[in-house]
Amino acid sequence: MTAATQQSTAIELEGKDLPAYCPNPAMPVWSTHPRVFLDLSHGEAKCPYCGTAYRLKPGTVVHGH
Repeated sequence: MTAATQQSTAIELEGKDLPAYCPNPAMPVWSTHPRVFLDLSHGEAKCPYCGTAYRLKPGTVVHGH
């Protein structure tokens, strides 16, 4: 898979979707794994269990706690 293909298949998140975690609510129950919270402070992250890529939509700002 090329970098361009990976970017086009990433799940894009907005501020309302944070904190980000995987598996996400849209995933089927059969594909679940332990919930992992993702660090999107650099704009993107990949689930260590299933490899699903997540990224922030352009213009989304991550606020620290």
